[in-house]
Amino acid sequence: MDPLDDNELVDYEETEELVVNGTEDKVAADDESKESEGGVKGKGGHVGIATTGFRDFLLKPELLRSTLDAGFEAPSGVQHECIPQAILGTDILCQAKAGMGKTAVFVLSTLQIIEPVDKEVSVLVMCHTRDLAYQIKHEYERFSKYMEGLRTAVFFGGIPRNVDEKLLKSEDCPHVVVGTPGRVLDLINIKALDVSKLKAFVIDECDKVLGDDSLRMRRDIQSIFRLAPRSKQVLMFSATLNKDVREVCKKFMHDPVEIYVDDEKKLTLEGLLQHYVKLEENAKIGKLVDLLDTLEFNQVMIFLRSTERARALNKYLINANFPSMCIYGGMPQLERIEKLKLFKNFEKRILVSTDLMGRGIDIERVNIAINYDMPKDTDTYQHRIARAGRFGTKGLAISFVASEKDTELLTETQKRFEVEITELPEKLEVRDYMPE
Repeated sequence: MDPLDDNELVDYEETEELVVNGTEDKVAADDESKESEGGVKGKGGHVGIATTGFRDFLLKPELLRSTLDAGFEAPSGVQHECIPQAILGTDILCQAKAGMGKTAVFVLSTLQIIEPVDKEVSVLVMCHTRDLAYQIKHEYERFSKYMEGLRTAVFFGGIPRNVDEKLLKSEDCPHVVVGTPGRVLDLINIKALDVSKLKAFVIDECDKVLGDDSLRMRRDIQSIFRLAPRSKQVLMFSATLNKDVREVCKKFMHDPVEIYVDDEKKLTLEGLLQHYVKLEENAKIGKLVDLLDTLEFNQVMIFLRSTERARALNKYLINANFPSMCIYGGMPQLERIEKLKLFKNFEKRILVSTDLMGRGIDIERVNIAINYDMPKDTDTYQHRIARAGRFGTKGLAISFVASEKDTELLTETQKRFEVEITELPEKLEVRDYMPE
């Protein structure tokens, strides 16, 4: 793979003359759970509607019915702030804590504004992994089930390209496309996917898609962007979004409403207990088995730093008669999808993985996350543990600290997010970490 230099990337904003003279409005998402007292000033002076329920968003009856079926009652803070703006057509750049329903923001908003036209793709959603793309497509299906005639599809590598090409050129061409940048650009280049009629362009986990560690992916996104109409609405979301990446994101947007958590302690998940265990590397397996034997849990996600270690640990747990399964990057895509379905359907209770499953994957029954190996940085730590603290529920995160480097990361995490990660006590009260 050829090395990429950030300087090779054309400044999209300058090239396409997308600079909009005006004031960029920034909303401080200081409290995810607090209802807004008024509106949020947005693009063109529009004002968002203060709401107390999904009905107040004036959603299509089909969408309101599907939110009720999904058990959605009151919107979260991020949903309350973003949905009224998004359905007005405003560009949005949003950072909000994990597990607070950001996916539902762009799914509901784009479904609200879409008017399906045969053989036209109206909404394009980009994300950094195949597994997240598959999950987002499932969410579109869940919320659009009463929208007769609306079609969705997901495109990513690992599936024969001719299958995707055939679908796009058929009478069943989707109105909503979810995918990874490489495969989507490939389909555009062979003239199978036409993005010239796009109404909305969404990037989930935008810091991973457009960040400095993803220059090739960023270049693919830029190529796709140029082929879509200038008038398209742009929505970007992530739980972690540093200032450098924010500036990159805004180059793709028109006068966006910006919702940031500038006080990083606000990213801490209130219902999630965080503990650590100091131990030697060779003591990890024994401690893990002890925890799985003694803790009450619905489902557990265990994170390791490499595919080889994840596979080896999963094999050990299966041999010890634990209901374990493993998902990793080198696994064939169809097998990954089937395994993720098994876990989501509660047919397995323990999932061993790498950071592949550490972002965006939403499995509501997971209430314990274990860092068998500490992650490489504080962002990854925050995303991993959030798998066990979805939508403000109780949960438990346990990190194995086996080296000086692990200790340094633990200290850095506590300092950055102003959270106290304490040593795991001998006994935990089940009521403190098990959802009711």
